[in-house]
Amino acid sequence: MSENAVTIRTRKFLSNPLLSRRQCIIDIHHPGRANVSKAELQEKLAKTFKAADKNAVILSDLRTQMGGGKTTGFCHIYDSVECAIKYHGMKHHLWRSGVIEKPNTKGRKGIKEAKNRGKKVRGLGRRIARKKARRSE
Repeated sequence: MSENAVTIRTRKFLSNPLLSRRQCIIDIHHPGRANVSKAELQEKLAKTFKAADKNAVILSDLRTQMGGGKTTGFCHIYDSVECAIKYHGMKHHLWRSGVIEKPNTKGRKGIKEAKNRGKKVRGLGRRIARKKARRSE
C-alpha cells in the first residue's frame, strides 16, 4: 500500500427515501497522513455512490482516532443539491461544505449593547435612541 493511500469503508448503510438520501457511517483508513480533507472525501464518495453532484454529499462529525491513521464520521448522500438544502436539518453543515451562503446576522454582544443603550433613555426620545442604535450596528 502506498503512503498516501486512502481507504473508505461504509457501515450501517441505509436508504432513506422520505428524506431523499442514503446515509451511512464511514471509516477512513489513512496511514502516513494526518488527515483527509472533506473536499477530497466528498469527491471520492460522490464518485463511488454515483451522486448527482459532490455538493450533494454532506460529511459531519469526523473524528480522528488517537495516534492517527483512522477517522470515523457520518455521511449523507442526497439525490440532488436541492434535496440537501431542503431536507438537511443542520444548516451549519451546509455552510461549511459551501452549499449555501451563511446569513449575515448581528452579533450577540451588539444586540445586548443596543438594548442597554435604549434602556438608558426615557420618555419621547426612546424611539429615536432605538433608531440610532439600529443604524450604528
